[in-house]
Amino acid sequence: MTKPQDKLRGWAAARRTVMAGLRFTSLRLRLVVVFGLVALTAAVSASGIAYWLNREAVLTRTQDAVLGDFQQAMQTRASTLRQHPTQGELQRAAGQMANSSQRFSVLLIAEDENGETVRGNSDLDTFTLEDVPQSLQKAVNKEQKISSHNKYAYHLYWQRTVQGDKPYLVGGAKVIGGGPTGYMLKSLEPEAKDLNSLAWSLGIATGLALIGSALLAQAAATTVLKPVHRLGTAARRLGEGKLDTRLRVSGTDELADLSRTFNRTAESLEKRVADMSARDEASRRFVADMSHELRTPLTAITAVTEVLEEELDAETGSVDPMIEPAVRLVVSETRRLNNLVENLMEVTRFDAGTARLVSDTVDIADQITACIDARAWLDAVELDARRGIMAHVDPRRLDVILANLIGNALKHGGSPVRVCVREEGADLVIEVQDHGPGIPEDVLPHVFDRFYKASASRPRSEGSGLGLSIALENAHIHGGEITAANSPKGGAVFTLRLPLDSSEPKDPEDHGDPGAEDTHRADADRTEGGV
Repeated sequence: MTKPQDKLRGWAAARRTVMAGLRFTSLRLRLVVVFGLVALTAAVSASGIAYWLNREAVLTRTQDAVLGDFQQAMQTRASTLRQHPTQGELQRAAGQMANSSQRFSVLLIAEDENGETVRGNSDLDTFTLEDVPQSLQKAVNKEQKISSHNKYAYHLYWQRTVQGDKPYLVGGAKVIGGGPTGYMLKSLEPEAKDLNSLAWSLGIATGLALIGSALLAQAAATTVLKPVHRLGTAARRLGEGKLDTRLRVSGTDELADLSRTFNRTAESLEKRVADMSARDEASRRFVADMSHELRTPLTAITAVTEVLEEELDAETGSVDPMIEPAVRLVVSETRRLNNLVENLMEVTRFDAGTARLVSDTVDIADQITACIDARAWLDAVELDARRGIMAHVDPRRLDVILANLIGNALKHGGSPVRVCVREEGADLVIEVQDHGPGIPEDVLPHVFDRFYKASASRPRSEGSGLGLSIALENAHIHGGEITAANSPKGGAVFTLRLPLDSSEPKDPEDHGDPGAEDTHRADADRTEGGV
């Protein structure tokens, strides 16, 4: 079963990987979008300018040609008519004027001898005066003042119009000195079709330019982001503890400098971690060797103190009353030193990764009762646990945890200590609550630290300062956790949460140290946190 911390670290690592992938994709997408927008803006601008220039050129060329022919026709045909022509004469003149290479319609308007308005139309009334804008009619018929800058009383005017979704060019002029007024109508539909074809061509060219820019942006993004991706992968590997990770450096650009900096940083980090690991390993080895070396003389000292203790308890009173306090102090301190050595050996097993579980299926209520009974705590502990809650745990390590938690509660919180057992899903929850003043808020985060003392003025206590840290390690090896808090009703509450089935070893390196199975005496010590 996986530890909660391992699950959390795994989830966090997976989240970092996914987020890194999303950031990488997002950066690539942003590059492609920026390239695309730049290309689209340039293509649309170029196409718009090209379309506008070609449109003006086509329409101006057609317009100049049509108006030039119309003006020449007015001069050669309409100006030769009588001042008061008949309708037939206007009709013939209009037909002759329309017979031009530009193919426009002509409308001539004049007054006959009777003062009535007569009209001549080249297209049999398909082009009428209603097709000519009023503004154009006014401009054509308006007589201008003759001046040095204006030599003619009437001028040629033109206007582009749209009739029925079809574009037209309308022009008009009046014969100077009296004569008919002429209008022409030229369809611009062929030019409009040509311009539409040009617009389609420019649109297709813009689309192709956009596609090409997207492909180029993709290639450029791949070229730019590939080193960044390699750097991100290397950084993740470095964060996972693979300190020998290095980047292949090529080139002299900024990314190459960044890769060199990363390699130097990784090399320095690897060296520092190696040095720290070596020092830590030497420290653990020193503690383990020291603990083992102390066991032999301690065994002899313990035997002697046991004999002295028997003499103290004997009724004969063979021990001098003057030295009795000193003898009792030696006995007490020898036991404390023996507990400290045992705790140090247990800590070194956890640090070396040699601690292992010897699991068995036990009744939790019976296990707690046995722990309390073995330490004569039955009168001081209230047990709220129903029989039949079975869990697959290491009985010895569970006994160590319970002895530390209950012993601390009795020592620093006072009796009665309440122990509650319940099941929550696949977990076993054991709460140990005392009725003391609780744990100071600034001490709570440190109660499981090794050798932590809540008060610097009292560096010594009856315990070794390792009890709760060993209890926490034993919970971790089961795949569980211990938390400390203060109850709203007063007192401290330690909550032990273990999986009901912790049959799988929880240490990544389970070498199976036989010494790990030595009987371990629990050290009930809360590092003065509850006083």
